[in-house]
Amino acid sequence: MLFRPLPRAVTRPVSILILVGWVAVLAVLVNRSYIQASSATLATDLARYGSGAQWHGVYYRGEKIGFTVSQTLQKDDGFELEEDGRLQMAMLGATTAATIHTVARVDANFALHSFEFSLDPGTGPVTVRGQVNDRRLTLSTTTPSGTRMEERDLPEPPALSLNLSRKLANGGLVTGARYEWSVFDPATLRNAPVIVRVGKREFVPGVNTPIPAAHVEMEYAGLSTTSWVTDTGEVLREESPMGMITVRETPEAARAMAVSRRTQVDMLRAAAIVPIGARRIDEPRDVRRIRLQLSNADLSGFALNGVGQTFSSTDSIVEIRDPQGLKAERADPDAAKYLAPEAFIESDAPEIIAESEIAARGATDVRDRAEKITRYVNAILDKKPTVSLPSAREVLRTRVGDCNEHTALYVAMARAQKIPARIAVGMVYIHGAYYYHAWPEVYIDEGSNRGLWLPVDPTLNQFPADGTHLRLARGGLDKQTIILPLIGKLRMRVMGLEMAPNSTPILVGKPPADLGPLAIPIPKRESCCLCKPAPPERPVRGR
Repeated sequence: MLFRPLPRAVTRPVSILILVGWVAVLAVLVNRSYIQASSATLATDLARYGSGAQWHGVYYRGEKIGFTVSQTLQKDDGFELEEDGRLQMAMLGATTAATIHTVARVDANFALHSFEFSLDPGTGPVTVRGQVNDRRLTLSTTTPSGTRMEERDLPEPPALSLNLSRKLANGGLVTGARYEWSVFDPATLRNAPVIVRVGKREFVPGVNTPIPAAHVEMEYAGLSTTSWVTDTGEVLREESPMGMITVRETPEAARAMAVSRRTQVDMLRAAAIVPIGARRIDEPRDVRRIRLQLSNADLSGFALNGVGQTFSSTDSIVEIRDPQGLKAERADPDAAKYLAPEAFIESDAPEIIAESEIAARGATDVRDRAEKITRYVNAILDKKPTVSLPSAREVLRTRVGDCNEHTALYVAMARAQKIPARIAVGMVYIHGAYYYHAWPEVYIDEGSNRGLWLPVDPTLNQFPADGTHLRLARGGLDKQTIILPLIGKLRMRVMGLEMAPNSTPILVGKPPADLGPLAIPIPKRESCCLCKPAPPERPVRGR
């Protein structure tokens, strides 16, 4: 899945695109030992940055994974802020790359007028453009498959994180000051509050000499980041609790990325959770009931109840029942709201409708159609970890992706068949550990005012999904960001495990964990993803 967090323009999409595919939110193979901005295309892209541009190296858990470059240009009526980022990450043994580009146009007081954000995992860019008129936001989302327009009324005029540090430098870097602004994240199409606290002045190591800067703490979507901002709005360093760091460097140092085998940090494996007290589960399909105690994280606001799950806040134990045993109950009156198209779930697109007809051909009832779509999506997509904004139309065009892409396409195709469907994100058990993952929940209407929500997993070719799927949240990237603060912190203990009668553990040979998560082919249990939370974590720089 989905998995974006680096400079705020990069860290948030990367957190999302590590999480939810981090999000969320990675798909073109690049040179595995050395990356430099030396190709003709890359050199052309970066040539517009002048001598006053700010270059930053991007690090994840101490290892170099990319760079960003930004500059502020004065215009007649204000300023234009521009940033480019290049990222390389190791996911499930593959090295993947992504390009991020952001432009913000602001007035003389750094109020946002318009912006452009694009993310290209190598299969073609997804570009989001926005025009701000007071509290009215006009959006266009463009992919190689086409453009969709949308208008939104916001509770207050939005800002981009790209210009927050400049806004602070414009008279706001006062020790002890606290600010709360509304920030629009183009990676998730979400407007959310950011709280900024300005601390004392400190000296920060610069390219040549220590530089005085204000210690700034930011809270956004459950994540806290620390930045050191100069009086001119330059971010010297930014740190995220998820292990993302951006550091001011020379252009040459920022662009050079020597990546040895030792430093190939696998982001998905690093975020996996090995549960305490569990006997090995050789076949997750045999799990009939599992009780997990979750600790070391605030779980308020998570979707831990319903659709086969029950959660006790008293002891933080979630019980998951095998979805194969779920029965129809009184019809869900809200199911119909999961039929409408939305951003990146283009269920009304002609090509999605046509493909859904092919997938469901010969089905006899709703359950049969839902299962046929599960099998079809699994069959047509090439399983590769990607860092992208998973658009159903784009997934259908490229036919490549991880759990985010499988889920987006399934939900769109199910809705095109008039079957309510929604995105679930959480964790799934694979070869001895829980990994971040995304899958759909589909509504099976059995008539007579009865129906049920059923978790399915097109990535793993499961209908229904097995009983190790631990749901944490529902919704697109805007909702999946709630998971980001859990990464690297959440702990699990198995309090109870019930297996199917006559299930037999593997008694000879090495355990499957030695093979690695993607060691065996589809349709066996070979695929997992850190829901590109998406969409890695954008290094959260406020500029």
